[in-house]
Amino acid sequence: MQIIRLPGLAEYETTWQAMQEFTQTRQADTPNQLWQVEHAAVYTLGQAGKPEHILNPGDIPIVHCNRGGQVTYHGPGQVVLYPLIDLRRAGIFVKEYVHTLEEAIIQTLVHFGLPDATRKEGAPGVYVPLPEGDLAKIAALGVKVTNGCTYHGLAINVAMDLAPFYGINPCGYEGLRTVDMQTMGVQADWQAVADHSAAFLAQVFA
Repeated sequence: MQIIRLPGLAEYETTWQAMQEFTQTRQADTPNQLWQVEHAAVYTLGQAGKPEHILNPGDIPIVHCNRGGQVTYHGPGQVVLYPLIDLRRAGIFVKEYVHTLEEAIIQTLVHFGLPDATRKEGAPGVYVPLPEGDLAKIAALGVKVTNGCTYHGLAINVAMDLAPFYGINPCGYEGLRTVDMQTMGVQADWQAVADHSAAFLAQVFA
């Protein structure tokens, strides 16, 4: 697998278009790629996303895209990984693929000192327990599969301005608390988090 770091703060729509072009033109023997991205501030609304989950966007742009899921926020301080994987060649189904993405996030968070990172039944993504006992979302998923090949991917909140999450119902859940690793007491380098997650996925899809 080729791991590619996109430079700077990547514009979402440009990156999305590039993922689609890669997926549409890849051949049976095209090597899988994994893109490490940090986006400029943007709200993205999934294919079946409901606009009413966007409460107060302010001046943050909104992009309607073709991934699964509802609305989420991308911005500086968040690790975004876009695995461009041929699932047929890997011999796995979409459900197993989603589980693998979640496992990559969980193992990364555990590595950096959040051992209680967990899945939540019926709500894709990864969560961490708060002191008061509630679960807060720390990472999101949104995938698209075309002709057996994946694009879009996962986002891990490392050290962000979390205020934009209050402008939406994150992933369509009213009142869902969203946190980052920094809020949970973990000081982690963006590239280190991106590399650990990417290494896990590269090993699985080698």
